[in-house]
Amino acid sequence: MTHPPGTQPAYRRTPLSAEEKARGEANFSPFVAQQLVASGRFRVSADTPEMVELFQAVARGVGEMLQRPVISYANGREIVITFGQEEAPVSLAEAPAQPRSDRQAPSR
Repeated sequence: MTHPPGTQPAYRRTPLSAEEKARGEANFSPFVAQQLVASGRFRVSADTPEMVELFQAVARGVGEMLQRPVISYANGREIVITFGQEEAPVSLAEAPAQPRSDRQAPSR
């Protein structure tokens, strides 16, 4: 392929093979799980759709591994994986009663 003198050819990334994707998920999952347990979140550069897809799969695997909700969000430069909200009770009737400490004794 030719390009104008004094310029660099465009960098082309080789897509990951199915085996590389599977190895990436298997190897990253324990590390990401460890980081989530230690600090509550994991952030990594993910500037291609392929890397976002890989780390979203890692996040799903970590959620299953830890048996906790795990979410991920990407902004085109990086992806953040963190714990999701625990499921809230469906109604207030199902929520446990909370003692109120802001009540004052009646004054006489």
